Amino acid sequence: MRGVSRLNDVVGRWIALLVFAMFAFLLLEVGFRYLFNSPTVWTNELTQMLFGIYAVMSGGYIMAHRGHVNVDLRHSHLAPRKRAVLDIVTSTVFFIFTLALLWFGIDMARESMSSWETSYSAWNPPIWPVKLAIPVGTALLVLQGLVKLLEDIAVAFNLDCYTPEDTDSEGEQL
Repeated sequence: MRGVSRLNDVVGRWIALLVFAMFAFLLLEVGFRYLFNSPTVWTNELTQMLFGIYAVMSGGYIMAHRGHVNVDLRHSHLAPRKRAVLDIVTSTVFFIFTLALLWFGIDMARESMSSWETSYSAWNPPIWPVKLAIPVGTALLVLQGLVKLLEDIAVAFNLDCYTPEDTDSEGEQL
């Protein structure tokens, strides 16, 4: 369980660096467009592709750090064991969605890779790496979801093999 969380932490920290690349490319585009009156054909498309990778690869990291948005009208007011039981019940929706995304993402990535798919734009970069990031990021999210489910089961059934202090308690407050 700790290994999955560590893996998502490492991946998330590396993926976060893409923000700097996106910033640099957009700044470069603004400079070329307004200072030199020579816009580029590739910066906007590359930034969109990097943001797509950033979005799908960060899910596991965000879940590991309890950073996903929750609608918790009653959830936050429950005792930890009751909260864990509710999380176990609602995790079925999470797994239905993420496993479907994983299934269809693998199919889409396989199809894209088999034809070395490109964007068909003026720049025409390969987009199969972006599509490959979908099942990879989803697999990391599913693994982190399994960790969360196992933690919830341990809390709900008061198992001695797990203590909540072993992991990060809650996400950082913004």
